[in-house]
Amino acid sequence: MPRLDLYHNVVNVVRVALVKDGWTITDDPLTVEFEDLTVYADLGAAKIIAAQKLEQKIAVEIKVFRTPSPVTELERAVGQYYLYLTFIAKQEPDRALFLAIPERIYKNFFQRPSIQVFVKERQISFFVFNPEREEIVKWIVN
Repeated sequence: MPRLDLYHNVVNVVRVALVKDGWTITDDPLTVEFEDLTVYADLGAAKIIAAQKLEQKIAVEIKVFRTPSPVTELERAVGQYYLYLTFIAKQEPDRALFLAIPERIYKNFFQRPSIQVFVKERQISFFVFNPEREEIVKWIVN
C-alpha cells in the first residue's frame, strides 16, 4: 500500500505543477485505446494558447526513476513512451506526449552527454518538475 500512496503523491505533485503552469487537467488517468489494447497515461491536460486561440493537448507519463539503475528505468520508460506515442497518434493525433521527470533525475542523469544525445535522437519530449515546490522547471520538446 505505501507504494500506491507514493505514486498518488507524485501524480498530485505533477498535477499541481501543471495547473500552476496554466494547464487544465482533463483526464486522470488518460485512457488510450487502440485496436485490442487499452493503456493509461498518468494525466491528460489542455491549455488554450491565447495568441492563436488554439487548444494544445498533452498526455503525461510520470517517471521518477526509483530503482538503483537509471539506465534500466530509462529503457522501461522509453518502451512505454513509444507504445503510448503510437497509440495516441492514432487516437488523438493533435495530442503531444511528454514524460515528466523529477529535477534530481534531470540533473543527475539526463545531463549526461550520452543521455542527451539519446533523448534528442529519439525525439523524446519531457518536462522537469520540482516535487518540493510543485512546479515545472523546464520543458524539453524534441
